Amino acid sequence: MSELNDLYRDVILDHNRQPRNFGEIENADRIIEGVNPLCGDRMTLYIKLDGDQIEDVRFKGTGCAISVASSSLMTERVKGSTVEDSLALFEKVHRMLTEAGTDEAELSVLGKLAALSGVREYPSRVKCASLAWHALKSALTATNEPVSTE
Repeated sequence: MSELNDLYRDVILDHNRQPRNFGEIENADRIIEGVNPLCGDRMTLYIKLDGDQIEDVRFKGTGCAISVASSSLMTERVKGSTVEDSLALFEKVHRMLTEAGTDEAELSVLGKLAALSGVREYPSRVKCASLAWHALKSALTATNEPVSTE
């Protein structure tokens, strides 16, 4: 299991050091602000839609390694996906982060996102990992409400 933990740690460190899809989208269809007051994470999520498909997704902001890595992993995974598939993915990731008992089969479906599974053991860090995901849900359900993990 330590090899798996090492792999997960490496994925998080890589996405923190070299975040994918970092930056703004001009003429984005959805822009959502998010904040985690406990840790100080702040992010803005930009989404460009083509019908029901996420054509482009980017983020900018500052935060801890887990927050930045989660945002990067999320944007990488949902780009090109449908709104429906992305919302279903939100539910899977949210369960992984907040509920005990996620098994290997569930984690294998999540691919690199499974790197965030260890965060569940540190309740104060769950909010760091889930910030981008809650922003995604808000953007895709068109509530356009700023997101706070508090």
